[in-house]
Amino acid sequence: MPRVEMKPEVLVRLAVSDDAATVADLIYEAFAPFRSEYTDGAFEYTTPNADAIRPRFEEGPIWIAELNGDAVGTVSGLPDAGRFYIRSMAIKPSAQRGGIGQKLLDALESHAREAGFEKLYLYTTLVLPGAKRLYEKNGFYVLRETEPEEWFDMGGLEMEKRL
Repeated sequence: MPRVEMKPEVLVRLAVSDDAATVADLIYEAFAPFRSEYTDGAFEYTTPNADAIRPRFEEGPIWIAELNGDAVGTVSGLPDAGRFYIRSMAIKPSAQRGGIGQKLLDALESHAREAGFEKLYLYTTLVLPGAKRLYEKNGFYVLRETEPEEWFDMGGLEMEKRL
């Protein structure tokens, strides 16, 4: 009988406030390899602890991606004057390049469309070229380059997508 390989099951679900520590851990683990490329202030802001994550549940939805039951990624969204802001997209390094970011982005975009938003937007740094590629592949375009003095002495990009 031929052997059948089972593809790992990725589940994307809405996070709940009890997931705050998991979300914080996922974000930290995803950004830790880039620590040396961030200023201290930027890294601290990018990797909030569970206490800083908890209030975000009142601001907008947060999703968690699970692979075979283990949390491997997260993203959150924030309604903002007709646009839906994407923040804290983070995938564990061991799960990157496995389509997790795409699934999280799909869930967030579906939510934004259903809620009637016409645009998605985000900020990313120049030290994360993989993030820029994912967003461009999904129809995002660069609105502008952000100046270092706008965000903790780090240059970056503001990107947007029309829905």
